[in-house]
Amino acid sequence: MNLNQVTIFTIDAEASIRFYTRLGLNLIVDSSPRYVRFECPDGESTLSIHETDEDTANNSIVLYFECEDLDSTVSGLRAKGISFESGPEDKEWLWREAALVDPDGNRIILFHAGENRKHPPWRVKD
Repeated sequence: MNLNQVTIFTIDAEASIRFYTRLGLNLIVDSSPRYVRFECPDGESTLSIHETDEDTANNSIVLYFECEDLDSTVSGLRAKGISFESGPEDKEWLWREAALVDPDGNRIILFHAGENRKHPPWRVKD
């Protein structure tokens, strides 16, 4: 089994398109304003965004995007005007992370974990 896509909701599809394009995702389906879908630049996962009339500010979604060179990625995104809440910083769970939010308040974590992504020292033994 493989995760194909995650869908989040927005109250402003155009703002989301601008934000996720600046973040580096590739727009592959544009049925705006109701639905858009992005392809991650690495791997096979996609992110779809569905416009809704409901307030999305109190959702509990956190999106994690892994970056090979996190510090360079964050520097490049800051140069494009994207603001970060924190990071990059090393975490006690052995990941290096930077946090930001999208236009709808969805939390996004850019991270690098290397081998610790799926094989931390505390992994359950097979």
